[in-house]
Amino acid sequence: MCYKTLLVHLDDSERCAVRRAFALDLAERFDAHLIGFYLPHTAWPARAPAADSRTPEERCELARTQFLEAAARAGRSVEWRAPWPCDAVVATLHARHADLLVLGQNENGDRGLQASERFVTHLVMTAARPAIVVPQAGDFPAPGQNVLIAWDGSREAARAASDALPLLRRANAVSIEMIVPHRESARMRAEEELLDAAAWLDLHGIYASFHESAARGFETGAAILSRASDVHADLIVAGAYAHARIEERVLGGVTRTLLESMTVPVLLSH
Repeated sequence: MCYKTLLVHLDDSERCAVRRAFALDLAERFDAHLIGFYLPHTAWPARAPAADSRTPEERCELARTQFLEAAARAGRSVEWRAPWPCDAVVATLHARHADLLVLGQNENGDRGLQASERFVTHLVMTAARPAIVVPQAGDFPAPGQNVLIAWDGSREAARAASDALPLLRRANAVSIEMIVPHRESARMRAEEELLDAAAWLDLHGIYASFHESAARGFETGAAILSRASDVHADLIVAGAYAHARIEERVLGGVTRTLLESMTVPVLLSH
């Protein structure tokens, strides 16, 4: 498995340049084709535009020019997509044509990104593609050198680890953080699953150290973030959890904590 096609979400926010550079770095690393998918969050859902004298067409053209010029400097194969009108179905269909998505964390106080959590949730849950979510602050020029895998033996965790294999193979260090249950019988089973996970990675040529911690509910996300800080991880790999509420997806507590409080990129898969 390898990432041959990447898709980066582009918009009019200040953090767009960081996501663009992040995606171009990944494209160079994997010799991948990069799709720049433009969709301003003012259209997700429709909101009053931010204070900007430029027309939507002018903002779109500026984003296109910046993307193509950055790609030319990097010498990467890219394409530009700005479908309009664009809704949830259209965004998902475009995302399904890529091996890996690059999205942005919700940025508090930026009107242009007020709906980004819903956008990220929708794509991760419906596109059947892994997504790396880039934090709202900081630069990440060489992500994936030191990777932390959040593991609980679930379907989502297994899918995320599998989707991250191309990155894990290139990492200098890989750690597994196992959140173990408090019940003794469940704890023993979880420890066996942890060893099995490490053995599975070893068969892929990936040596992983592992660590256990006990947490409950919302504490689990905090425990993962704390461990990532302890081992100086520059990428977290985690399964994405959500449940349906009426007609929309609502993130699970652990996933929401990771998305709200992360300081390093997080690869999510569902």
